[in-house]
Amino acid sequence: MFLPHPVIDSLTPDQARMWEENFSPEADGQRRPAIEEGIWRRTQDPANRELSGWKEDEFGRRRVVHYRLHYGLDRTQPMDRLVLEELYLYVSWLAPAEEVAQHRRDLSDWLDSGRWKPVAGADGQWRRGDLYVKITEYTEHPQDERADRPTPEGFASLDVTVHSEEYSLSRAARNLPWDVLAGGMRVKEKRGTPAYADDLSGILNHLPFVVEAGCGTSIEAGIPPLHWLHEVYRVTARSGNDLTQGYTFTLAPTDDVLIKEVLTDTTRKVDDMVSMFRSVVLAEPTDAHRVLKALHDSGAMTGPVATHNFDRLFARAGLEEAYMRRYDQRTPYMPFPDEAKSVLVIGLHADRRRVQERARERGLKIFYLDTEGVMENGNHKPYLIEGAREGDVVVRSEATPALLHLAKLLGVDV
Repeated sequence: MFLPHPVIDSLTPDQARMWEENFSPEADGQRRPAIEEGIWRRTQDPANRELSGWKEDEFGRRRVVHYRLHYGLDRTQPMDRLVLEELYLYVSWLAPAEEVAQHRRDLSDWLDSGRWKPVAGADGQWRRGDLYVKITEYTEHPQDERADRPTPEGFASLDVTVHSEEYSLSRAARNLPWDVLAGGMRVKEKRGTPAYADDLSGILNHLPFVVEAGCGTSIEAGIPPLHWLHEVYRVTARSGNDLTQGYTFTLAPTDDVLIKEVLTDTTRKVDDMVSMFRSVVLAEPTDAHRVLKALHDSGAMTGPVATHNFDRLFARAGLEEAYMRRYDQRTPYMPFPDEAKSVLVIGLHADRRRVQERARERGLKIFYLDTEGVMENGNHKPYLIEGAREGDVVVRSEATPALLHLAKLLGVDV
């Protein structure tokens, strides 16, 4: 495995300019858009018993995943290409000691199968090409000590870190998934009884509106939904062969194949890991993005788009973005303009960043544009908006046709 690793072998001049304008370090003052990062922490708790397999006599397992992928342009070839420059993947398990011991034996087999070589003078470390692996076992994890969190009797911890050569994280960055864990489980909102409407004509009485967007518009642009990453990083496992059945958390280390895939088929797995970002760069703003830009220019829409997406599609359509995506339970600042009368929430399941809550506190009316379902392998699965309540209005539609109809009602040329 060698770095830089190609993600898109040949960029057009327009794609290279788009990258510089939207993903370079200077493109967004709020964040570093060329770094893709994800964190999952899964624990067994009575509150998530169905997903985690919690039982009175079987509980305490934990799995933490943290990844960071750094992308950039490689201009050493005749054509600019998008490459993965740096890689960091960290997985930590807390489980019964016998499961940890078995997983440690499995790791040794996978290291041999993948032709990883021990690093001289560095116990517990291996190397293959430009990637390093470090394996550490604990009877009590240092992060549990730090948080004064007891280890269940008979349990042990195992950490595996895969990283590119000389890659290092600050202490704050390494602690981030554990700070998220310390924040506890997210408490789901209580759904009320929103009104349903055939279109967005009701918003005409509440102009101008602010937009909060989830992955709905991105999916329409051909980008996989964020839950697709759960498959790549093996966050969940299907609880049965029937597509109508749900998922369960991957918690037992002996059931976890993520590191096996990384160690035994490294290049293919890295291709899996970068495929989301590849689709982001290849995607183009849709008619939905362009309609919103026209509505903003007309004055019907105001303020920046509160976006949870890292694809920069709103920015590429000429709209200002207020980036909401976070891993902890803290609430990012959202600049609501004084003139705003409503919020249009597009393709977003839950108010994790409290944008809608704060809008209600300001007296803004909430409209949802959402199909309230997802298509999976040709099957439709209901996926209701979590916190819709009395006084809110839900329009069950894809974004593009509903927004085009709204523009027509307003007499806005698109």
